[in-house]
Amino acid sequence: MITLLHTADLHLDSPLKSPALRDEALQRAVATATRTALARMVELAIEEGVTALLIAGDLFDGEARSAKTAAFVTAQCDRLAAAGIRVFLIKGNHDAENPITGDLVLPENVHVFDGRGGKVQLAEDLWIHGVSFSGRHAPDSLLPKFPAPVPGAVNIALLHTSLSGAAGHDPYAPCTVPQLQAAGFDYWALGHVHKRTVHSESPRIVMPGMPQGRDMGETGAKSVTLLQIDAGRITTAERPLSVVDFERIAVDVTGLEDATDLRAALRARLATVADGLRADQAILRVTLTGETPLRWPLLRDRETWAEALTDMAAETGRLWIDRLELDLTEPASTGSATAAGELAALMQEILAEEGFLAAARAEVDEVLAQLPPSERRALLPSEEAAPALAERLVREGAEIVIARLKTGGA
Repeated sequence: MITLLHTADLHLDSPLKSPALRDEALQRAVATATRTALARMVELAIEEGVTALLIAGDLFDGEARSAKTAAFVTAQCDRLAAAGIRVFLIKGNHDAENPITGDLVLPENVHVFDGRGGKVQLAEDLWIHGVSFSGRHAPDSLLPKFPAPVPGAVNIALLHTSLSGAAGHDPYAPCTVPQLQAAGFDYWALGHVHKRTVHSESPRIVMPGMPQGRDMGETGAKSVTLLQIDAGRITTAERPLSVVDFERIAVDVTGLEDATDLRAALRARLATVADGLRADQAILRVTLTGETPLRWPLLRDRETWAEALTDMAAETGRLWIDRLELDLTEPASTGSATAAGELAALMQEILAEEGFLAAARAEVDEVLAQLPPSERRALLPSEEAAPALAERLVREGAEIVIARLKTGGA
C-alpha cells in the first residue's frame, strides 16, 4: 500500500485578518499560523509514513515575502527528505507572481512541474502528472498540456483550477468535472478553491481546500487529504491541521426576556463550540437570531454586549470574537404606533432609496481612500466589498438611533 498527502493553497505568510486580532495575545498565537500548518503537515506525513506530499499550487502568497519564507520551506522539505518522502509541486497563480518562487532552490526530493507539463514515476505502477502556471493568469484550460495517463498504472494529476467557476475566485485554468472524468486519470489533486470539495468519486476529483483559513471569507475547519492506494484502489480521508478556525455561529434567543438568561445562553453556546473545535483556537462571528423583547436594548448596547461576549469567549481559553451581529425581531405584542415606531418606518424607507445608498457608498469610498493600507484592510476584510460595508454601517447606525429612541437611551 502507498500513502500520499494532498494539499494546496497554503499561502505562506499571508496574514490572518479579523478585528479580533487587535488582541495582542491572539496576534502572538497566530502570527505564524500558515507556517505552523505546513510544519504540522510535515509531521503528519512523517507519522503516516507517506511516500509523497502533493502540493497543488499556491504554496506562496502573491505579495512579496522575505527570504525567511524560502528558508522555512527548504527546512521543511529537508525534514521530508530525511524521512524518505518526496514532494511534487505545481505553481498556482500566486506562486507565479511571487518573487521568491523563481529564485528558490529546493532539495532534490522536490519535483516542481513546469508550465509545459510532465510526468514522474513514483513507484512501479504509480505516476504523478502536473502542469504549473507559467504566469499569474491562466485564462485557458491546461488540460491539453497533460501527458496521457500511463496504461496499466495508477495516474495522479495535479492541477490548479477554478473548474467551471467558484464564488470569490477569478477564472483560472477553466475546465469541467466531466472533462476531468474523461481524461483517464485515477485521481485529480486539485487546488485554487479554498473550500474542501470532493467533486467525483470515480475517478476521485478532490479540491482539498486550504490547511489554514485567513479570514471570515474562509470559514470552517481546514485540513489536508490523505490518499491510500492499495492494489490500484484509492481511498481518501480528511486530516485537520489548522491552528485557528474562522467560524460563523448563530444563537437563537427566541423567548429570552432578561439579560441573565441571555448571558447563560451565550455561555452555553460558546462552551459547545469550544468542545467541538478541531483547531487549537477559533475566531467567531456571532449572530443573535429570533424574536425577543431584548431586541432594542441589544441594539442600543451592542458594543457593551460585544465586550461581554468577548470576555465569555476568553473564559473558554480557545475562542475569540470577530464581531457580534444582530438579526432580531420584537414580539408583535410589544409593538405600538409610537412616534419612535413611525420614525423607524420612515428611516427604513429612506434606507431603501438608491440615491441615499449611493451617497453613503461614495462617502465610505472617500474615507477608505484616505486610510493607510493596513487600516483599510482592518475595516474592509476580504469577504466584504466596500458597497456592502457602506450599507451595513448605514443600517447599523439607523438601528442604534431607533433603539435609543425606543428605550429612552442617551
